[in-house]
Amino acid sequence: MRRSNALTWIYLTALFGFVFAPIVTSMVFSFNSDRFPTVPLGHFTLHWYETAFARPEVWTAFRNSLIAAATAGALSTALGFATAYTDFRYGFRFKNAYLALALLPPTIPLVIMGLAMLAWLARLGLSGTLPGIVIAHTVMGAPFAMAICRLRLQQMDPSLEAAAWNLGASPWRAMRNVVVPFSAPAIISAYCLTAAVSFDEFIVAWFVSGLNKTVPVMILEILQGNVDPQINAIGTVVFLTSMTLVIAAQLLILRKSAK
Repeated sequence: MRRSNALTWIYLTALFGFVFAPIVTSMVFSFNSDRFPTVPLGHFTLHWYETAFARPEVWTAFRNSLIAAATAGALSTALGFATAYTDFRYGFRFKNAYLALALLPPTIPLVIMGLAMLAWLARLGLSGTLPGIVIAHTVMGAPFAMAICRLRLQQMDPSLEAAAWNLGASPWRAMRNVVVPFSAPAIISAYCLTAAVSFDEFIVAWFVSGLNKTVPVMILEILQGNVDPQINAIGTVVFLTSMTLVIAAQLLILRKSAK
């Protein structure tokens, strides 16, 4: 048993090391005084952070990413919860087709999704705008929110809502006082996860953002010029922001599952 546990820990350590080693390396070099990523390292410095965040376009890109993430996260969560509740509460013809369509976006290659979004948003006059980015990221994030909310709703006794109806509650009041409080951890988790997906997403944003660049799109533009340690600094901030959202979502799910 002890040997099995030891092998499990070794495997997990190797797995996480393989996944996070490049990210940790990038974070380390973001504090390195040398311009090029070489060993041995130079002295500790915050120069690359100061240089990166002294650029107005960096702050503009972060503002665009944060607005898009916050808005797309809210819309994705609302749509995902509505879809999950429909699946949980109602049975109707072609329900399987309805669910298949709701879960379709993550299965589409991102390049195809970006081209389709570009063509569609151009017809609506929203290509190259921040609302266009929000719409594209909402379409991508809603299936993730739907999956998280549906897992939570599976744990709820369907008779709870019926009991509220029998006690005189309207459908909306039963939703507000029974279903939403029960689903609150999943709703918050879905919001954190979909906001992280939006904040990190690059390919679709590259197609539809135009001059309203998000942080990942701006990083690519910096990278195309030359090797610049500012990328490590900006990437570190992006990684920490995304990981904070993802960890918060996971903690909420695990805490509620433990209860």
